[in-house]
Amino acid sequence: MNSKNLGPSSSKDKPIIATGPAGHPQLTKLPEWPASTIALLSTIDGGRCAIPVAAPVRAGDQHILVSLERTRGSLARLHVNPHVALAILTGGNCAFNALGRARIVQESMPDAPNYVAVEIDVEEIDDHRSAGVVVESGVRVQFPDDAELSLLKRIDALRERTKRKP
Repeated sequence: MNSKNLGPSSSKDKPIIATGPAGHPQLTKLPEWPASTIALLSTIDGGRCAIPVAAPVRAGDQHILVSLERTRGSLARLHVNPHVALAILTGGNCAFNALGRARIVQESMPDAPNYVAVEIDVEEIDDHRSAGVVVESGVRVQFPDDAELSLLKRIDALRERTKRKP
């Protein structure tokens, strides 16, 4: 059981203990999500850091591929500590955290040499859907034409990697 000391109560200055569920419901495999999804990648290195990542690709029931710009601090943090969480909230009532270990699977992506391909080996999937609440859409981003073309090429390259996996 999770508990948290919320401070002294008005009677005898005893702490108030709030308890919650033992954990989130777990999914056994990754759900599907739209290609235009923007996710939030959290990394750890002395502290936590979260950045948005465009168009994560489902690469099987327990694997996700993302492209990260070579200059991102998140990429440096992955070298120190590969533990990550990827939060996805998007249309089709898709709301979950994928927790696992990230590793670089391609140092330079075709048509996007400033990006690396990173695979997340998912160990846990926290289901964040709630009864009576439906996620209808996620974050929408409008890219300049050249940036969108670059993103589409990276998505294609990541999808191509999924075809080569056993």
